[in-house]
Amino acid sequence: MTIEIRGAERLSFRERQVVALKETGHSNEEVAARLGIGPGTVATLFRRARAKGYQVVIVLAGDPLAVFPPTEEAGDEAEG
Repeated sequence: MTIEIRGAERLSFRERQVVALKETGHSNEEVAARLGIGPGTVATLFRRARAKGYQVVIVLAGDPLAVFPPTEEAGDEAEG
C-alpha cells in the first residue's frame, strides 16, 4: 500500500510531515513527539494544510480486495 498526497506542492514541508502522519492515524500528541513540536502546533499546521486543500489517495498494489477476476496467462490462451 502506498499513500499519495495530491496537492502537496501547496503545502510547506512541515505541513506535509504533519499531514502524512495525521492521515495515517497518528494523534496530535504522537505527531508532536515525533517531530519535536507541540500538539497545538500540530493542530495549527494540520488546519492550515486542510485549508490549502489536498487529497490523500491510497494506492493498493495488485488486487488485495479480490474484486477483479483472475487473468489467464498468455500461454494458456495460445493452447486453445
